[in-house]
Amino acid sequence: MTVDERIKQAGLLYERAVFGGDSDGLEIADRGLDAVEADLALARGRLIHARFLEDREEDARELELFKRAADLYGRLGEVRGHGEAVFWIGVFHQVVRDDNASALPAFRRALDLAGQVEDRLTMSYALRHLGIADHMAGNLDDAHTFLEESTRLRRELGFLPGVAANLIGLAYLAAQQNRRDEAAALLTEATDLARSSDSHGVLRQIAGAREDLNMP
Repeated sequence: MTVDERIKQAGLLYERAVFGGDSDGLEIADRGLDAVEADLALARGRLIHARFLEDREEDARELELFKRAADLYGRLGEVRGHGEAVFWIGVFHQVVRDDNASALPAFRRALDLAGQVEDRLTMSYALRHLGIADHMAGNLDDAHTFLEESTRLRRELGFLPGVAANLIGLAYLAAQQNRRDEAAALLTEATDLARSSDSHGVLRQIAGAREDLNMP
């Protein structure tokens, strides 16, 4: 059901209870509105995170919103939404708080939940960020494994900006392991994919990677 349909349903069930004396539908109305609230909390939390990426100023509401969404989806038995919200809790800890110790359990839980419903997009995100955590910890082989699996899923989905973003991480890993020709090839492919999908933010990341790795 759409948001409008859920709100309309809640209104009808309210009238049925108040005027018709039938309150059996109130629980259904509550669950419908809980689903709307969960979707809204997740969407608003992501917007706050996007602003963080621009100004690097933490907004405590971000974590509160993701936790609220995870709680509501969990109570509703909405596994897909629950997995996505838990993933974003991990992102908050890793990206905003620079706290991988708190982020890793969330990413692993998100991967498990997403796997239960074959949500390959959320799986690809969780795998990517597990790879980032291993990269930061110096576990380069494990990081490579996670990023490769994430990239495979993203290729299957046709998620070209996401593939390009992952290739940047793989290029850094290749360069650190003295595979500079491979790193250069990865950045070339990432550039082609980013250009073809108008992913200008990813192109800026590629330019930064070329500078970091001293590659033309």
